[in-house]
Amino acid sequence: MTLLYEAEHSGNTQSYTIIKTGDLKVQTEAISGLAVSIANGNVDDEEKIYKDIEHVDVTIAGIKNGGMINNKPIQKIPPSITTEYNKLVISWNDYKEKALNAKKTSVFDKEATSAMNYVLQKNGELILLTNSLSSELSNLDRDYNRHKEIANDLENSAKEIGQLTLLISIGEEENAQDKIKIEKMKFEVGLRKLLGISTNDLDLKSIEQKNEDLIEIPRENSDALRKLDPLWESLRPKIEILEERALLSPDFNSAKNEMNLQKEILFGDIDNLLNSWNFELSKKGSQEQLIVQILLVVDIVIFFLVLFVIRQSLLPLGLITNALTEIKEGAYGRKIEYEKSDEIGNLVQTFNVMSNTILEKEELAKKTDIAKDEFLAMITHELKTPLVPIQGYSDILLSEHLGKLTDKQKERINIIKSSSETLLALISDLLDAQKLELGQLRMKMETNNIKKTITEVIESFTPQAQKNNIKFISNLKDVHTEYDEDRIKQVLSNLIKNSMIAVEPEKGVIDITMIDYPQTVQVSVKDNGIGIPADKQENLFKKFYQVDTTLTREKSGSGLGLAICKGIIDTHGGGIFCKSIPGQETVFTFTLPKKSESKKSPIGIT
Repeated sequence: MTLLYEAEHSGNTQSYTIIKTGDLKVQTEAISGLAVSIANGNVDDEEKIYKDIEHVDVTIAGIKNGGMINNKPIQKIPPSITTEYNKLVISWNDYKEKALNAKKTSVFDKEATSAMNYVLQKNGELILLTNSLSSELSNLDRDYNRHKEIANDLENSAKEIGQLTLLISIGEEENAQDKIKIEKMKFEVGLRKLLGISTNDLDLKSIEQKNEDLIEIPRENSDALRKLDPLWESLRPKIEILEERALLSPDFNSAKNEMNLQKEILFGDIDNLLNSWNFELSKKGSQEQLIVQILLVVDIVIFFLVLFVIRQSLLPLGLITNALTEIKEGAYGRKIEYEKSDEIGNLVQTFNVMSNTILEKEELAKKTDIAKDEFLAMITHELKTPLVPIQGYSDILLSEHLGKLTDKQKERINIIKSSSETLLALISDLLDAQKLELGQLRMKMETNNIKKTITEVIESFTPQAQKNNIKFISNLKDVHTEYDEDRIKQVLSNLIKNSMIAVEPEKGVIDITMIDYPQTVQVSVKDNGIGIPADKQENLFKKFYQVDTTLTREKSGSGLGLAICKGIIDTHGGGIFCKSIPGQETVFTFTLPKKSESKKSPIGIT
C-alpha cells in the first residue's frame, strides 16, 4: 500500500493500470461463478453477470485508450505490447461467449430428471403390488414355494430400485447406476418367470441365475401379478435411462468445460500481457523498478483474491462481529482495520471511537477503584489504632486495678469491650478485603498438617457448640502440604461460624470432611441449617453481600467473610464453591494444591 501511495502521488498512473489489469482474473472468476449459478436457476444473478461483463469491457478498453475508471486515471499500454493486448481481447471475447453460453444451458438433463421423478413416483405402487403378490401366493401349497421365493425377491428389488434412485438424485451416480442395472435385471427375470415368459434372451449369468419353467399360478391368486406387468413395462424404460445417463446435463458439462478451458487461456494471456509490460518497465530505471515490485505484490494479492473472492464480501461484517465478541468478553480498545469510506467504513469508524471511549472509561474506573481501595485500606488500618487502648483500659477497669466497680459499671464496661472487639473484627475484615483487592495480603507458606489445622479450629469452637448443643462430626487424616496456617484457619473459622449461625440449637450438626486427591486436598464444611436460596448462591463470594441482612445483622455479620475466604483460597492457587438445598443443608468446599505447578508464586505469597 505504501508503494501504491507513493506511485499515485508521484503522478505515476501505471501502477493503478497494472492493478486493474490483474483484477481481470478476479472478475473473470466471478463471472464463471455467476454463469454456473444462473444455470442452476438463480435468475437473480442475471443482472449481476451482465454488469460484471460490462465492467471488464470498460477496463479492457481503458487499457488500450486510457481514460478514467472509478474516478482514477488509466494509462495507455506501451505500443510495443499491442500484440499481447490484441490476444487478450480475442481471449476475452471468446470467454465471454462461452460464459454466456454456459449460463443459458440447463444444469440438469431434462429426460433423466423426468425419468427419476417418474420412478420415484411409481416406486411406492411397485412395492405395494409386490407385497400384495407375496400375500396372494402365501396361501398356496408347497408346489408354489419357488413362486413365493421369487415374489419376495421382487419385493426386495422394488425397494432397492427406490433407494438407488434416491442415491442417483443426490449425486451418487457411479455405484448406484451399476446397482440399479442389476436390480432391474433381477426384477425382469423374476417377473418373466412368474408370468411364464421365456428368459433365454436375458443375460442370466450376470445375476447368477438360470432358466426355470414354473407351473402356472392360479388365476384367483394372480390379480397383483396381472397389475404388476403393465406397471413394470412403464417403469423399465425409465430405469434404463437412469442406468445410462447422469442427472447433470451433458450439454452443461460441455459448456462449463469449454468456459473453464477458455478461462485458463484468458488467464495466460493476462499473464503474458503483464509479463510483457513488466519487461518494458524494467528498461526504465529505478522508477520503473518500483512498478515491478508492485506487479509481484499484485500477483500474490490476485492469487488470494481468486481463492477468497466469495468470502471477501463478508469479511468486514466478520471483523465487526469478532470485535464485538472481544469487547463483550472485556477486551476493550479493540480496533478494526478498514480503510474504505463506504457505509461499513462509517460503521467501523464509529465502532473504533466507541471502543476507545470504553477503554478510556475502563482505565479511569480502574484507577479510581485502586485509589479508593488504597484510601479505604489506609483508613481501615488507622481505625484499628484507637481500639487498642479502648480494649486495654476496658481490661484494666474490669480487673479492678483502678478501684472497685459496681455490677452496673462492670456491665457497661463489658458492653464497651464487646463492642470494641466486634468493631475490631469488622475493621480487620475490611483491611483483609482491601489488601486482597490490592494484592498486598501477605501469605506465609509453610508445610503443615491439614488435619492438625482443622482440629485446632474445631477445638476453638467447641465451647460455643457445647453451649448451644451443636454437634461436630469430622473425618480427617494426616496430609501435609504448603499453606499459610493462620489464613487457612481464618477460612475454616469463617465457614464454621456461618454454619453455627445457620443451624438450630439442640438440632444442629456440622460435618467437616477431607478428601485427599493426587494433586489437591479438598475440605468441606457441611451443616443441616436453613440453607441458601438458589438465586442467592452466585453472589455469595462478593464483598458486603449478605443472604439475609436481618439475620446477619443480629449475628454481627459484615458480609466480608466469604469474600475474604475466596481471596485467601485463590491466592493459594485453590478454589472455593458452595452447594446448598434450602431448608436441608449447605456445603462449602475449598481445595488446596499439594504442589505448585509453576515456580512463580502468586501475588502476596512469600
